[in-house]
Amino acid sequence: MTTNKNRPTHIPVDDFLASVTDEHRRAECRDLLAIFSRITGHDPVMWGPGMIGFGSYHYRYASGREGDFLATGFAPRKDAISIYLMADFPGQEALLERLGRHRRGKSCLYVRRLDQVDLAALEALIAGAFTEIGRRHGGIRTAPHGC
Repeated sequence: MTTNKNRPTHIPVDDFLASVTDEHRRAECRDLLAIFSRITGHDPVMWGPGMIGFGSYHYRYASGREGDFLATGFAPRKDAISIYLMADFPGQEALLERLGRHRRGKSCLYVRRLDQVDLAALEALIAGAFTEIGRRHGGIRTAPHGC
């Protein structure tokens, strides 16, 4: 059976953020750290080499594959910040319309700059997806360090 390549690590989040070379992006990440910590009540944990996660959930597919993944989080990238919203929820589309400039992937929201989005809408998106993924998977767990 295959395993996820992005698993919790022992990398200190502060060390990772110190490696973000763009000062503005690093400051945005520190702001997001505070937002995610407040909304989720979980401490940040590095998942793989570049994802900062908050909480985890256990999934099991019909195929029998199962594992654990971050419940929500973000990753600084060169062109945008990837924000992981692991579940759609009622009211999400209205919040996305309010959000401002962004792109979407299957479970990612890409934001070029935090000052280009409505932070209240972003916080509601994070909270809604975090609550929904917990509801669907029997709750949110504390992510272990360095599995």
